[in-house]
Amino acid sequence: MNISTRIATELRGDRVLWAIIILLSMISMVAVYSAVANLAYRNSGGAVNGYIFKHAVILGFGLIIVYVGHLLAYTKYSRWAPTMLIMAIVLLVLTQIFGSEINGAKRWLTIPYINLTFQSSDFAKLALILFVARSIGSKQDVIKDFREAFVPIILPVLGICLLIALSDLSSAIMLFVVCILMMIVGRVAMQYILMLILLGISVFSLLVMVGSKYPGLVPRAATWEKRIETYFNPAAAKVDDRRQITGAMVAIANGGIVGVGPGNSTQRHTLYSAQSDFIYSIIVEEYGAVGGTLLVAIYLLLFFRVIRLVTRSSKAFGAMVAFGIGLSLLLQAFLNIAVNLDLLPVTGLTLPLVSMGGTSLLFTCIALGILMSVSKYIEAVNADAT
Repeated sequence: MNISTRIATELRGDRVLWAIIILLSMISMVAVYSAVANLAYRNSGGAVNGYIFKHAVILGFGLIIVYVGHLLAYTKYSRWAPTMLIMAIVLLVLTQIFGSEINGAKRWLTIPYINLTFQSSDFAKLALILFVARSIGSKQDVIKDFREAFVPIILPVLGICLLIALSDLSSAIMLFVVCILMMIVGRVAMQYILMLILLGISVFSLLVMVGSKYPGLVPRAATWEKRIETYFNPAAAKVDDRRQITGAMVAIANGGIVGVGPGNSTQRHTLYSAQSDFIYSIIVEEYGAVGGTLLVAIYLLLFFRVIRLVTRSSKAFGAMVAFGIGLSLLLQAFLNIAVNLDLLPVTGLTLPLVSMGGTSLLFTCIALGILMSVSKYIEAVNADAT
């Protein structure tokens, strides 16, 4: 058995999706190697090899997670969804009480003894998508009913998004939008969805008002206001408040059409989060508008392949979970890119499967493993049908 046949046998499901996952991983290694210079200079005197090795190990482990995740029957994730939702709520509450504050945000929990730090919101996002997909899939017969279908969905959505918003507003808004679109695709009554949107806006407005009057209750409210003011009135903003965006825009301008070449970025030395939040600007600087456009095209292709899965799935849960995961990856990518292009205020969202990361990258890989499990099932069903 040759290598290509062996790979085709082991990696079941949509081959294009597998190729996209591998391609994004390769782009990540090359981009992080170049972008990590500033971080290495700050923490280890400029030695980048340790950071690259750590990223390679995490990324390699993440790809193993994708492979193992795709071997499991995706219906198992439906059975686990309620338990995962309860765990997510507990973890988010614990984060607000015992979480570590990094960069002004209390988003991280540290597991004792092994000293592993992770963002509880990463787990909560995946848990909520699975739960909403399960709820929509299991309630198709009563999906238009307010009490039977809508209420059991709306309560977890509002609860999880509110808990995430206390420390990570951009992730909460993105997750809320994903859930809304899942409900639209899942045929939930539109009048109830509009009600949920109005309720979500009301809750957000209340958070901002409470945060403005009582900063101790919503500490991040001041940060939200500052970022929005900086975005809409850059001339009045302090230089430090615009430093990241200015550096990203300079990098993109330097890149031109074809870029300055691999490893030749100048802004990687000054951008504080070049390896994470602003890695897209480094990619554009080194590979130009051509490279930046190709990366956007890869994410669009990923989502189009997900839509193909949705239309071919015979099970509502499989279709909804694929749509939710695919949409969340696309929205996160586009929000990150929009920030790099100064189209949105800074959000703190990374570029999926490309930015340097720890547990956030692993949770992305878990989501991709579930997606590929759905793909494997659909491929098997279609093969049996023929």
